[in-house]
Amino acid sequence: MTIKNAMTVDVEDYFQVSAFEPYIAKTQWDALPHRVEVNTDKILALFQARDIKATFFTLGWVAERYPDLIRRIIKDGHELACHGYEHIRVTEQTPDEFRKDISRTKKLLEDLSGHEVKGYRAASYSIVQKNLWALDVLQEEGFKYSSSIYPVKHDLYGIPDAPRFIYEPIKNQSFKEIPITTLRVGNKNLPCGGGGFFRFYPYVFSKWAFNQVNNKEQQAGIFYFHPWEIDPDQPRQSGLNLKTQIRHYLNLDRMERRITQLLSDFSWDTMENVFLKSPNT
Repeated sequence: MTIKNAMTVDVEDYFQVSAFEPYIAKTQWDALPHRVEVNTDKILALFQARDIKATFFTLGWVAERYPDLIRRIIKDGHELACHGYEHIRVTEQTPDEFRKDISRTKKLLEDLSGHEVKGYRAASYSIVQKNLWALDVLQEEGFKYSSSIYPVKHDLYGIPDAPRFIYEPIKNQSFKEIPITTLRVGNKNLPCGGGGFFRFYPYVFSKWAFNQVNNKEQQAGIFYFHPWEIDPDQPRQSGLNLKTQIRHYLNLDRMERRITQLLSDFSWDTMENVFLKSPNT
């Protein structure tokens, strides 16, 4: 049996990443060159050429400005999901602020697409041990699943001892949390689900790790990346500290080639099809 993994895209522009918060104010966003539409269209073309369906966790801010992009995502048969309105980390929100943010964005995406939005992913995987109340709010607002917890130790996010695979975090509810993929090595979980880690590691490691998850553990994995990660020509920001420079710009020129290889090396589908429907086939 070939196990299908979930391919996901966090639809946000280069200036909206959490690492740039100290350098770029939200009031500047509209004045900056926008590249999210052209980069997401490039991703749609990559997927279409290989008949791959994916889940696009999309910011409401992007959807409002590029409604035709939302319609193209749906027209190509992909799943549309929620990434919050303007990439505010859940750790920076009160429960009431969080509820307003996700309900506003869910309604916006549903109105634009004509489809129910079932999934949510927190900005920078910012559902952590101290704000697990967010999962209850998501369930109450009609979401069917979250993919917001990364079971790793990281300086910005993560719950290292969280389950590594899909589980039901709320008693007596069918709501699912679907963690980003990790590989258990010794007593640690190694991140292997995409993003900056995928750009940092040699491709051979990522391929080996996903093969371990699929073939040895017989589990479906999740991969994620951002439209700006396939855009080495994006405007470069000045004044960044060294860690931020490395995290954001490392190997952008190799990312599209690696993604293309990954699409060929494994079987892919949407979050909904892989995790919410009948057994993985």
